[in-house]
Amino acid sequence: MRDGASNRYLPSPGALALAIAGMAGMTHAHAAPQSSGPGKSHEHEVRLEEIVVTATPLRSTSDALSEPVEILAGERLDEDKAATLGETVAGLPGVQSSYFGPGVGRPIIRGLDGPRVGVLANGLGSQDVSTVSQDHSLAIEPFLADQIEVLKGPATLLYGSGAIGGVVNVVDGRIPEHAPDRSFSGRSELRHDAVSDGFTGMLRADTGNDRFAIHFDGLKRDNEDYEIPDGTLANSFIETRTGAFGGSLLGDWGFLGVSVSRFLDTYGNPGEPGNPAEGEGGVFLDIEQDRTEFKGGYTRSFGVFTGARFAISSGDYRHIEFEGEEIGTTFVNDSTEGRLELTHAPVGNWTGAFGVQFSDREFEAIGEEAFVPKTQTDLLGIFVVEQAKWGRLQLDLGARIETVESSPEDQPSRDFDPLSLSAGAIWRFDESLHLSFNLDRADRAPAEEELFANGPHVATASFEIGDPDLSEETANQAEIGLHFHGDVIEAKASIYYNRFDNFIFLVDTGETEDDLPVRQWTQNDARFRGFEGEVLWHISDGASGAFDVRVFGDTVRATLADDSGNVPRIVPARVGADLRWRADNWRASVGAVRHAEQDDVAVNETPTDGYTLVDAHVAYHVDGPSLAWEIFADATNLTDQDARVHTSFLKDRVPLPGRAFSLGFRAYF
Repeated sequence: MRDGASNRYLPSPGALALAIAGMAGMTHAHAAPQSSGPGKSHEHEVRLEEIVVTATPLRSTSDALSEPVEILAGERLDEDKAATLGETVAGLPGVQSSYFGPGVGRPIIRGLDGPRVGVLANGLGSQDVSTVSQDHSLAIEPFLADQIEVLKGPATLLYGSGAIGGVVNVVDGRIPEHAPDRSFSGRSELRHDAVSDGFTGMLRADTGNDRFAIHFDGLKRDNEDYEIPDGTLANSFIETRTGAFGGSLLGDWGFLGVSVSRFLDTYGNPGEPGNPAEGEGGVFLDIEQDRTEFKGGYTRSFGVFTGARFAISSGDYRHIEFEGEEIGTTFVNDSTEGRLELTHAPVGNWTGAFGVQFSDREFEAIGEEAFVPKTQTDLLGIFVVEQAKWGRLQLDLGARIETVESSPEDQPSRDFDPLSLSAGAIWRFDESLHLSFNLDRADRAPAEEELFANGPHVATASFEIGDPDLSEETANQAEIGLHFHGDVIEAKASIYYNRFDNFIFLVDTGETEDDLPVRQWTQNDARFRGFEGEVLWHISDGASGAFDVRVFGDTVRATLADDSGNVPRIVPARVGADLRWRADNWRASVGAVRHAEQDDVAVNETPTDGYTLVDAHVAYHVDGPSLAWEIFADATNLTDQDARVHTSFLKDRVPLPGRAFSLGFRAYF
């Protein structure tokens, strides 16, 4: 633990490993484990098109949704899990990650990031301050996820005006909603990452019957400074401890549950490493969040409704930015969020749901670098989504209206009334091929930092100035998608066009203040257009094993209106491919992703060279009557590329890790 950070440790990786072994030894004989979910092995790959997307009120499968959805689950999720949520989902088409060192990575969806991408834990907001600054991490641990759902395009209808670019929902099962398949089950993992001499250990356990269920999870991560192609990147360490306890009452009427969790994270800012030779310590962040969540579902019909669900969470968040041993700035975020969804009985061909969402948030920054004033933000939204089917045609409609009030201390408050509308359609040529079409209009209220920032922002090495007169941002998007699920070929592709009115962005003015470049939040109309696609080819399945080839790619072009330039810090185009093999107890893969050069840059923004990342994975898996286990090895950046993330403010100083190897053990019991 770094100087100045509090001593708040969960058990060490060794203690976790002993607990894992003890839990495994306590299991009783059961039927052979199945393919996915807590406490189950990954003997077979999960069919993603059959997984229920929990981030939708109608609980549809991904293949039944007109809006574009990606899901990570099963073996693919195990292979992609990383220390940050952004890095975990970055291999999905249309999704990349921000980067402020290995401790910070927020999802970027189709070139949109920050407050435009809603990040949820079990359908409720993460309740942190990760959108306020690019050096702030999410208070969500991807290693504990059962599945991760990515809704691309405007998702404001369900989750508020902040989700104008999309939503990433992490499902971790901390509040059980169904009776467990077995009386006791769980999973565990212990891994070593050579590039940072790091260890990560996690344990999850679930128990119960058809009347109650109890959940426990815990994780500990200790990663030292990581290696880069020409040495070691100073001040790039991560120390994470998190855990939760939850339980539910269950019955044929539904469920009612509660969970409490704590998230502790300490990580260095590699852009401010200090000078150890002169006794100057680096900048690091110490995060603490306590979260309580209540959730319930009623599955019986009452009146015109066929069911109801509610969720309420309360988050108490603090983080301190240390400059060596000295406290620089403290960020405080106390928030409460709740939502209620009611599904109604069919009316003709139509089924649907009504919902209401509220949140209140009190944000405050304390210290010499408090560039955003104390602000109270209140939100109330009402939404409706409807779906109808006529033979091969499916139609989805939705609307949402909300009120948002931002009240900064000692400044006039701002009120906004965002309105969002959507229409989507699916035409099914047959069971394996369908065409989707979506039209969306979505408003977004400006965030606190966009409105009220005024001061030096050390993380981005700039003097940041907001504009309290900013108006609502409006996205008008059209998208066409094609999906094919065959026995040999599976493919999907989307092309979209998004016209933004009053797009809010941070522009480099070319001026300086206190020896820092001045960046100003401003507005202009903008145009985003892009393409993304993925093809999976099942080459063969015989005595030598099953072979699959996956190819994917995405690109987005974002320009300001009236030929006034490019939108700053837009992700580069990518194309990637991997070969996967499975035979008996073995599975392996090797792949490469080419990130193109990004030279479509804004004024005073520098271009970024392209790079290619090559990785490989291998695992040996054994299924037993009560315990399944596997050993695995992962390798990333095998060619030791000097890779730099274009969207990062630290790209010129902080490259991605060099050649990296991981070795670990997983158990499913």
